[in-house]
Amino acid sequence: MKNLIGKKVIVRADKAGVFFGTLSQKEGSEVTLTNVRKLYYWSGANAVEQIALEGVKNPNDCKFTVVNSECTINNYIQIIPCTEEAIINIESIAPWKK
Repeated sequence: MKNLIGKKVIVRADKAGVFFGTLSQKEGSEVTLTNVRKLYYWSGANAVEQIALEGVKNPNDCKFTVVNSECTINNYIQIIPCTEEAIINIESIAPWKK
C-alpha cells in the first residue's frame, strides 16, 4: 500500500461513500487524500473498480463534487489505483452543484 502514496486513487469508505484523489497518507484504518472529490453518483460504470480502470461512460449524468484540498477518511474498505485513462475522465467531469 505504501507504493500508492502520491498516486491518484479511488477510496470506498464504510458509510462515507466513494472518493477520488491523491493518496497522501495511510495510517491504520485512516487515509488522507489531497485534491479530492466525492463521487456521489455515476452513470456508465458498474462499480468503483471499473471507474478506476476506465472512468465513466456517461459523464454528463454523474454527480461528482467540487475539488477539496484535503480530506481524511476513516474506515476505508477499498483503495484502488486509477489508470491514466480513468484520471483524465474523472477530472474532466464538471462539478455537480445544486
